[in-house]
Amino acid sequence: MAHAMRSNAVSSLLSTDGKPHPLQDTLLVVTLVLGATAAISSIFTGLHLLSSWTGLIGVLTGGYGQFISETTRARFGLILGMGAAAVGLLIGMAHGGLFGGLIG
Repeated sequence: MAHAMRSNAVSSLLSTDGKPHPLQDTLLVVTLVLGATAAISSIFTGLHLLSSWTGLIGVLTGGYGQFISETTRARFGLILGMGAAAVGLLIGMAHGGLFGGLIG
């Protein structure tokens, strides 16, 4: 009885529907990895190209993932990844931008 209640409480908390969502899960993982990479690389001014591009791709990937997501778990993770990607993108833009002297 306690086991059934615990699993129901967790599943209702995460709003899972018990179905596999491989595309949404893949977009979630990709967005989280890109967001972490963008946020961490934005600390170093010389890595502005990496942080800008990974941040931009992370925001776009997370936006598409939000558009097709079906569970709260996926949306929550996507928001975290998109936030980190946006921070990395903006700091990378402040350090030199997407092209950073390569063009112009």
